Amino acid sequence: MAYDFKSFTQKIDDTKEWLRNEFTGIRTGQASPAILDSVKVDSYGSLMPLNQVGSVTVEGAKSLYVTPWDASQIKNIEKAITDADLGVSVGADEKGVRVSFPDLTTERRDQLKKVVGSKLEDARVAIRHERDAVWSDIQKKQKDGEMSEDDKFRAKEEMEKKVQEANKELQDLATTKDKE
Repeated sequence: MAYDFKSFTQKIDDTKEWLRNEFTGIRTGQASPAILDSVKVDSYGSLMPLNQVGSVTVEGAKSLYVTPWDASQIKNIEKAITDADLGVSVGADEKGVRVSFPDLTTERRDQLKKVVGSKLEDARVAIRHERDAVWSDIQKKQKDGEMSEDDKFRAKEEMEKKVQEANKELQDLATTKDKE
């Protein structure tokens, strides 16, 4: 009996997607609205994602402009972006909030590379954790007589192949982000 890797494959895909999303939040000198995706604004007593209280537009290579749906939210948006500590400067006017991206210094680039490495390691740990869970399940099925010894080793081989492919893809994502 062949082992069903659907759940394992889905969790690997989820981990890759998580890493991609984390990398979009790491700014590389270009103004990207994705950096503001994690910002939560205190709006009428509840925390709301920034994109639900206003629109974010790219003004140029180094700045974004947030236009709130309700002008009374400008101060809350400015405070939320400042509190998010994204390494950007924030300024408000009567119509919205301008988010300016400073030039990257060598020191900041090195910090960002460390963050990329840290996120990559988090993703690898998540995959290792899933691999361990699948391996335990395979061993349990073999012990319970649901799969033969040969099937167990075939399943382990296939599992390891999936893990190696996933780790290579994760490394490729990190390498691409490093080049940015």
